[in-house]
Amino acid sequence: MRPLRFVALGDSLTEGVGDPVADAWRGWAALLADGIAPEVEFTNLAVSGSQTRDVLERQLSAALTLRPDIASVVIGVNDTLRCTFDIHAVAARLDQVYGALRDQGAELLTACLPDPGGMLGLPGALARPLARRQRAVNTVVHALSERHGAVHLHACEGAWLTDRAMWSADRLHPGERGHRQLAVRFHALLTQAGLATGPAPSPEPDSPAPTRAAGLWWLATAGTGWVARRCTDLLPQLLPLAAAEVRHKARGTSARLDLTASHAVASALTALTGSEQRPEVA
Repeated sequence: MRPLRFVALGDSLTEGVGDPVADAWRGWAALLADGIAPEVEFTNLAVSGSQTRDVLERQLSAALTLRPDIASVVIGVNDTLRCTFDIHAVAARLDQVYGALRDQGAELLTACLPDPGGMLGLPGALARPLARRQRAVNTVVHALSERHGAVHLHACEGAWLTDRAMWSADRLHPGERGHRQLAVRFHALLTQAGLATGPAPSPEPDSPAPTRAAGLWWLATAGTGWVARRCTDLLPQLLPLAAAEVRHKARGTSARLDLTASHAVASALTALTGSEQRPEVA
């Protein structure tokens, strides 16, 4: 009998950024793999910077070739950081990815995620548009996870979000303790669903949490480049969005922005309802 196959798809979170081991990243998925079953073949296809388009067009075909028993798809934050953000496209891509994996018989793991603006501590007028986008993605992930029978983790909520010890120096990715927390929570859900038979990952890290000085050093060095790369793409659109936030707040009509976003999500999900035909994946 072959070992259970676990394949992880996604971006830097699943790649393991924030949880260094030797000269590589480990991350929550690798920590989880050790506790799913006595013998597990684990493959991590996640790539830093990936969007839903990358998962659909690049990672999915590789995952299907491996014929996984369990597949995790945790993605979406990078979509919200692009000027091309389109919740209709995000929903359609996720539906195709989830459906293709489930059609092949894989158990599916998904998660909703915190908004990056809040984690970075951006000013309200800049943070609110990003938060609204992330809520839209999370709503879509919730709905499609239920539709496809996924094991879903609500990682966008809980005390762990405000616990500085959970996060790496960049303030966007979990540190070792945070990755372990994700692995522990996923393992509990898999055990409850009868899909994990191995021991739960340890929640205790092997390395100390990064200091405040380390966080400031990251912002002064690598963080500057990270922000610059995102701003080149996002800032031309984010500034008008922030201006709209200020105008609506001054007029007391901020609820209109939330309502517009809700309508867009509802429209995106309605467009998928009853769809039986999915494009073939090469």
